[in-house]
Amino acid sequence: MNKVELLAPAGDLERLKFAFIYGADAVYIGGERYSLRASAKNFTLEQINEAVNFAHKLNKKVYIAINIFAHNQDLEGLEEYLISLKNLNVDAFIISDPAIIEVSKKVAPEMEIHLSTQANTTNYLSALFWKKIGIKRVVIARELNFNEIKQFSENLNGEIQLEAFVHGAMCISYSGRCLISNFLLQKDANRGECKHPCRWRYSLVEETRPGEYFPVAEDDRGTYFFNSKDLCMIEYIPQLIESGIRSLKIEGRMKSTLYIATVVGAYRKAIDEYYKNPDHWLFKHEWMDELKKSTHRDFTTGFYFNKPNNEDQRYDNSNYIRDYLFCGIGKGYDESQNLSLVQQRYRMFTGEKVEILGYDLSESIETKIGKMYDDNDQEISVAPNPMKMIKIDLGFPIKENYIIRKKREE
Repeated sequence: MNKVELLAPAGDLERLKFAFIYGADAVYIGGERYSLRASAKNFTLEQINEAVNFAHKLNKKVYIAINIFAHNQDLEGLEEYLISLKNLNVDAFIISDPAIIEVSKKVAPEMEIHLSTQANTTNYLSALFWKKIGIKRVVIARELNFNEIKQFSENLNGEIQLEAFVHGAMCISYSGRCLISNFLLQKDANRGECKHPCRWRYSLVEETRPGEYFPVAEDDRGTYFFNSKDLCMIEYIPQLIESGIRSLKIEGRMKSTLYIATVVGAYRKAIDEYYKNPDHWLFKHEWMDELKKSTHRDFTTGFYFNKPNNEDQRYDNSNYIRDYLFCGIGKGYDESQNLSLVQQRYRMFTGEKVEILGYDLSESIETKIGKMYDDNDQEISVAPNPMKMIKIDLGFPIKENYIIRKKREE
């Protein structure tokens, strides 16, 4: 069976590696130019080379976003940049601007091109148009429902692949084509500079009553009426796959390593369960419980079943729900001392409860921190320094790249 692709975001090399380790089939990244996440760390050419080599050893793929809407000055150096990426053997370019597509076809004609969701593809005739000029895959607009997606599939006859977002932040503007950031901050969302003013608090002002602010909601905190809930479609894996979508895409190039491992791991399990027995797939609540341990807002199904309404917005605040803290990464096991080697990311204390998340574990394991030792083998009661290597008695050995997390105190 030709399995659906699980596509994950990666903001840096560590997150890319954890995406693959926890089950992604492919990742999408941004280089230092032409990417719609200008404030992310993004990848140098040297790092892209390392990323591609790591992925290809696992028989997995790396797609690179070159999805800004280019102004004239952005075209300078574009040919050289695309040639450099081609020579690094990335698997596909993600592009939205016809000018960049044209340049790519000129200097790297053999490169696979995926059309970014920024291009707002909302009908199958548009997809067939893009196929004629060499597009292999279309990332469909977020505003499509299942019936429309099935019509895509029926009319495309497999001639072009469909990719769709299934998890992560939603934009209040049509497929991310937002002007609020430009207007308020002179930061162009369509050139990778969005500052997310849709998450700010707003009140209404009537033209003839300057200075009088009217709350939209009945409270004294204002309202966040542009503030969408996060997309989450893990309960509907069969519908996603059977609609004809070829690649299930997770949003979040700005998100943490813990987020990537948690979300990718949950979707990996749900997808694998489907292929074991497609006709009798059952949703497991532990998958959703796991997703809720990642940084998130309340969840919505977006446009998949119907147009979002007031229930799909979060009005009280724009903050993420952060119930769990990323404490450390397993780096191996010292058998001579029966201690796990951990690279610390957040403060830990002896005696406190933690959870172990593992790429090959069916579910996370709760345990308590026993004795801890610093890098000089001195016993410590608290590990306060991020990125330090420590040794911990966790009651059992943890493998390299297991993750330690703990519930945030109230």
